[in-house]
Amino acid sequence: MSETTHLYNPSDIEPKWQRYWEEGQTFRATEDPDRPKYYAMPMFPYPSGSGLHVGHPESYTAVDLVARYKRMRGFSVLHPMGFDAFGLPAERAAQRDGIHPGVITDQRIEYFTTQMKAIGFSYDWSREVVSSHADYYRWTQWIFLKLYEKGLAYLEDVPVWWCAAQGTVLANEEVVDNRYVETGDPVERRNMRQWMLRITDYAQELLDDLDSEGLQWPEGVLEMQRQWIGRSEGAEVTFRVAGQDDDEDDRSFLVYTTRPDTLFGATYCVLAPEHELVAEITTQAQRETVEAYVAQATSKSELDRQMGGERNKTGVFTGAYAINPVNDERVPIWVADYVLATYGTGAIMAVPAHDERDHAFARTFGLPIVPTYTVPDGHDIQAEVYVSTSETVVNSGQFDGMTTAEMMPAIIDWLEEHGHGERRVNFKLRDWLFSRQRYWGEPFPILHITDEDGTPTGEIVPVPYEDLPVELPHVDEYKPTTTGEPPLARATEWLHTTAPDGRPALRETNTMPQWAGSCWYYLRYTDPDNTTAPWSQDRVNYWGAVDLYIGGVEHAVLHLLYASFWHKVLHDLDLVPTREPFMRLANQGDILANSYRESGGKYHHPDDVEERPGSPVTMTSAHDQSEVTTTFYVRGTDTPVEQKAGRMGKSLNNGVDPMDVIARYGADSLRLYEMFMGPLEQTKVWNTSGVEGVHRFLSRVWRLFIDTDTGALREMAAETSREQLRALHTAIRETTTGIEDLKVNTPIAKMMELVNTCSGETMARPEMEQFLLILSPYAPHLAEELWSRMGHDTTLAYEAWPEWDEAALAVDSITIAIQVQGKLRGTVEVPSEASKDDILAAAKDEVADHLDGKEIRKEIVVPGRLVNFVVG
Repeated sequence: MSETTHLYNPSDIEPKWQRYWEEGQTFRATEDPDRPKYYAMPMFPYPSGSGLHVGHPESYTAVDLVARYKRMRGFSVLHPMGFDAFGLPAERAAQRDGIHPGVITDQRIEYFTTQMKAIGFSYDWSREVVSSHADYYRWTQWIFLKLYEKGLAYLEDVPVWWCAAQGTVLANEEVVDNRYVETGDPVERRNMRQWMLRITDYAQELLDDLDSEGLQWPEGVLEMQRQWIGRSEGAEVTFRVAGQDDDEDDRSFLVYTTRPDTLFGATYCVLAPEHELVAEITTQAQRETVEAYVAQATSKSELDRQMGGERNKTGVFTGAYAINPVNDERVPIWVADYVLATYGTGAIMAVPAHDERDHAFARTFGLPIVPTYTVPDGHDIQAEVYVSTSETVVNSGQFDGMTTAEMMPAIIDWLEEHGHGERRVNFKLRDWLFSRQRYWGEPFPILHITDEDGTPTGEIVPVPYEDLPVELPHVDEYKPTTTGEPPLARATEWLHTTAPDGRPALRETNTMPQWAGSCWYYLRYTDPDNTTAPWSQDRVNYWGAVDLYIGGVEHAVLHLLYASFWHKVLHDLDLVPTREPFMRLANQGDILANSYRESGGKYHHPDDVEERPGSPVTMTSAHDQSEVTTTFYVRGTDTPVEQKAGRMGKSLNNGVDPMDVIARYGADSLRLYEMFMGPLEQTKVWNTSGVEGVHRFLSRVWRLFIDTDTGALREMAAETSREQLRALHTAIRETTTGIEDLKVNTPIAKMMELVNTCSGETMARPEMEQFLLILSPYAPHLAEELWSRMGHDTTLAYEAWPEWDEAALAVDSITIAIQVQGKLRGTVEVPSEASKDDILAAAKDEVADHLDGKEIRKEIVVPGRLVNFVVG
C-alpha cells in the first residue's frame, strides 16, 4: 500500500487564496445601481497590545458568513474593517515605553491586520479607516463643528471624577470605591469646565425611534436603552423654604415627581449633598454635622451612592423646613447621598407610605408616615410600605374619594392654577460629557480668544472648516502640566495661535473621548478617500443604513446611543438619508477560556500549565476560602493551580492567539469551530482541542473530493442517490435559513450529516458543486481550492447560491416506534404516506407477541412518530 501524501493541508491552501483575493480585489465593494445593496459590518476593534484573541473573531466570522452569502445572492455588499485607535491604553503604553502613541497604535494595527487576513475575512480593505489618522479625525472635527453650530455643544462647569495619577476625567462607570477601576489610582470630585453635548435634546426621538419600523434589535438592548433614557411623566413642584422664627423666606427648590397624587403624604424632603441650597439653609446648630456628611457623600461615586442607598439609609437633618404647597404643612429638609444632583432636580419629596426607599428612611429616622390612598385592611402602614396605582384617595383634602388615576391630572391642574408647579416630562438621560484631559484623542477645533497678555476673555471661536484638521502636535511628555493643564498645553507653539480675524487665541487643550471616532465610522466606510467631504451624498445614499451590525452587548447603551444621536443630528442637517444608523443588530456571546490561578493570586497561561493526578488543596480567592481538588500544576513544578473559566484577556492571562490555532489546524477550522460552539448570542467556553473535531470534518470533505494517494480530483458519481440528495437539500435549506436568521451553528451539523450520508462516495458533479457553495461562507479557502480543482478558473464568491428542492426533501418511508403500555416493544418502517389503519396493522404485526391474549382498550397514534397500545 502506497504512503498517503496528499492529505488536507491548510497551510498549503489558505495563503494561496488569501493572496488571490487580495491581488484580485475580490471583495471590493461597488455602488452598482442595478443590484440591491447589503451593508454588513462588525464593531471595529481597539488595537490593543496583544492583538486579537480567539474571542474576537466570533462576531467577525458571523458577519463574514452573511456577507459572503449575500454576494452569492446577487447583492452589492459593503463589508469593511477599521480601527478605533484613539484612547487611554496607547497613551499609557507611550508613557511607559517612551514611544509615541501613534507609532504604538500603527504597529498594533499591522498585527491585527495580519491576523484578520490570515483568518480569511472578506473585507474590502480599500475602505479601511483608522480613527487616529488625521485624514479621518479631520471629519470628526467637522462633525463637532456642525454640532456646535446647531447649539448642541457647549462648555459648562460640572462635577467630575478627576484622577490625578492619569491626569484625566473619568466616567462614573470607571470609578468604584473612589478609585479608577483600571489602575486602582485614587480619584477625587472636582468642578471642571468641560465640553458637553446636548444629547438630551434628542431624548424623546432616541426613545421613539426604538420602535421604528424595520428595526431589528435584541429586545434586551432595546430595554436597556429605554431604561437608560428613562422617560417619565409627572409634575415639577415648587417647595418654598420655611422662614426661621416665622420670618418669610423667598428661597425655594424644585421637586420632580411621577406621583403628584401622593403630595399630601410628603412628610419630609431630601436634597442631594451637592444641591446649592444645602449650605444656605443649614442651621448653625446642624452645620458641622451636615458639612461632614456632605464631604463624605461627595467623595463616593454615583453608583456607590445608589447601591449604598439600597442597603443602608444615611442622611442628616439640615435644621431647615419646607412648606408642602398642597397643605401648607412644614416638612423637615434632610440631606442624603441616595439623592443625586445629576438626576431630576437634585431634590425629592418623600412619601414614605408609598415608596420603599422613603419608607425605610422614615423608619430609620423616625419620620411621619401618612398614607394618601386606601391600604388593605390589616396592613400596618407604619411597618410596611404599600404601593399601588389604582386605589381611592384619602387624607388629601378636596381630592378625597377620587381614584389615584383621576387625581393625577386633577392635582397637576391645581398646581398649575395656583402657581405651585407644572406638568413635566423628565428623562434620566444626562448630557454627554465630551472632554478628556488626555493627549491621545481628537483635538477640538476651538479657539479661545485672549487679551494681548494671553488671558482668555471667555469668547470662543470655531476653527474654520478650511483649516481642518487641527492636528495633534508633538509633545515630550503625555502627562498633564505641573499646573494641571492637559498634555496638549505642553505644545506651546501649537497652543498659541491667532483667530481668523487676527486676534490672539489659545487652542482648546482638552481632547475628545474615544467614543467620538466610533460615532460615525460606518459613514466614512462608504467614501473613505474623500478629501473634500466626510462622504459623498451619492455614496451614502446608495449604502444607506447598515443592514447588519454585530458586536458586544457591553456597547448596548453608550456607543449605540451616542452613534444614534449623531446620526439623527446629521439627518436633521440633510447629510444622511436615514433616521437610524443600524437596522439589524446582533450581539455575540462571550467566549470564555480556562484560567489557572495560584493560591497567591498569580495567573498562568494555559500553555504553562499541565494536568496531573492531584490531591485536595486549599485555595484562597478574593471572596472566600474553599477546598478544591486540583489536577493542574505549573508546568515542571509542584505548584498547584485552580482552573476556572473566565473572559479572555490580560488580567487572567488566558488569551489564545488565532495565529497559533491557524498554524496547527488552519483558518477554516478556526472559523468553523467558532460558529459550531453554539448559538451566536450565548456564552461559550473555548477549548483548543475542540478545533480538532471540525478539522477532521474538513479533512473528510477533502477526501470526498480528492484522491489522497494521487492528489487528483476523484471521479464524480454518475447519479446522486436519493439519500444523498435529501441530505444535500436539507443542508442547503438549513444553511440558507441559518445564515438568514443568524443561527449560524445549526447548518454545520447538517453539512456533517451530508458527509456522513455520502460515506466516502461522491455525488454527481452538480450536487458536489452545490455542497461547495454552501460550505464556502464557513470554510472559504477549502471551498475555493476544491472549486478550482473541479475546473473553474474564477472564484466562487459570486456564484449563485443554490436553492433547495422540496421534492428532494420528501421522505419515502418513516420509522414508527411501537409501545405497549408505554414501554417500547419494537419499531416498524412504513411508507411516509401510510394511512392510520395501515400503520396500526403493521404495528400489530410487529408486536403480536406482546398483544397475544390481551384486549386492546385504546390505540394511540402520534403521526410520524409512534403507536401506543393500551391493553387490559
